[in-house]
Amino acid sequence: MKTLNDKLAYMQANFKSKKSRFNFFGKYNFRSAEDILEAIKPYLTELNVSVRIEEEYVEGNVPMLKSLAIFTDGKDSIHATAIVGVDLNQKGMQVPQQFGSASSYGKKYALGNLLLIDDTQDSDATNTHDKITKPKLSGEALNKAKEYIKSGGDIKAIKSKYNVTPAVE
Repeated sequence: MKTLNDKLAYMQANFKSKKSRFNFFGKYNFRSAEDILEAIKPYLTELNVSVRIEEEYVEGNVPMLKSLAIFTDGKDSIHATAIVGVDLNQKGMQVPQQFGSASSYGKKYALGNLLLIDDTQDSDATNTHDKITKPKLSGEALNKAKEYIKSGGDIKAIKSKYNVTPAVE
C-alpha cells in the first residue's frame, strides 16, 4: 500500500465496529464514537497512519458543531465532515451536556463518513420511536379481508394487523 488513499481504502474494506451499547428506551444496539475509535487502533500502527477529530462551533439560527475526522500519514490527509445541531431545548440536560451530546453524535458520523460505516441497520435508520408500522392492506390480503368480513368477521381485527385506508374501508 503506497498511497494514503490505498491505506484508507484498505481500512474501509476491512474495518468492523460492533454495536456494543444498548439503548433501553428505544430497545436497540448502537455503536458510539468511542467504540469506533477503539476498533481502529490496530489499523493505525499496521498502516502507519493516525486519525484525529477536530470540532468547531458554527453560528446560525440553530447552534451547530462541525466535526472533522482526519485520516493522515503525517504528510497527506483525507477528511470527512459531519455537521450536527445542538438542541438547547433538550429537557433534563444542562448546556454542557447538550453540546457534549451533539459533539459525540458529530464525531460518530464524521468517523462513519470517513470509514464508510454503513448504518442502514443502525438505530437512527430502524428506530420507529414506538410507532408501529403496519403493512398496507392490498392484493391477496385485501381479498382475504373481504372474505373475512363477508363471513361475519370484525373490521377491528383487520385494522389491528393492517393499515386500512378510508377508501379501502
